[in-house]
Amino acid sequence: MTAPLRVVIVDDHPVVRDGLRGMLGTQPDLEVVGEAADGTEALTVAAATRPDVVLTDLRMPEPSGGTLIRLLLERLPQTRILVLTTHDTDSDVLPAVEAGAIGYLLKDAPREELFRAVRAAARGESVLSPSVAAVLLARVRPRRPAPEATLSAREREVLALIAEGRTNREAAAALFVTEATVKTHLLHIYAKLGVPDRASAVSAAHRCGLL
Repeated sequence: MTAPLRVVIVDDHPVVRDGLRGMLGTQPDLEVVGEAADGTEALTVAAATRPDVVLTDLRMPEPSGGTLIRLLLERLPQTRILVLTTHDTDSDVLPAVEAGAIGYLLKDAPREELFRAVRAAARGESVLSPSVAAVLLARVRPRRPAPEATLSAREREVLALIAEGRTNREAAAALFVTEATVKTHLLHIYAKLGVPDRASAVSAAHRCGLL
């Protein structure tokens, strides 16, 4: 028989560690060989148990995040680091991936997805939650031209009126155009800003300094 995959759980919340240990313990091919509540303990436990996979949160007593991942891989280069956290912002995802994490899951992932991720990580395969993959894709895609350069003067006028809370009909009256023309301008605005609706367009315009 193949030996179970050896897993160390690193999280500063005891309830989370208990839950993960219980879930992983239901799988005959996964064995929790250690736990840690902070980065320092994680380094000690990992060195003692030499796991196949370290399943770790990011924000804990130091060292944590990318620093902990780098230290673990320096000392145990054959161990795979799988992040399991609630945070999916650029400032969390990018340092973890750059430090060498092979996978990045969010804590709302279904348990079957977690099991598959641990097994995939042990095989050296990358695993990413959809929202995390989106963050990384946004970083590698070519940058779009600034909205100011792509929106026409009329589209910016329509956007400003929509931001004031005007309906399509009211915007059309203010610009002396038809309501259909305003709708067409809005569709162009959505496409150029990469948003699905008027609320998102206004939000994106504020972020880009258009309003």
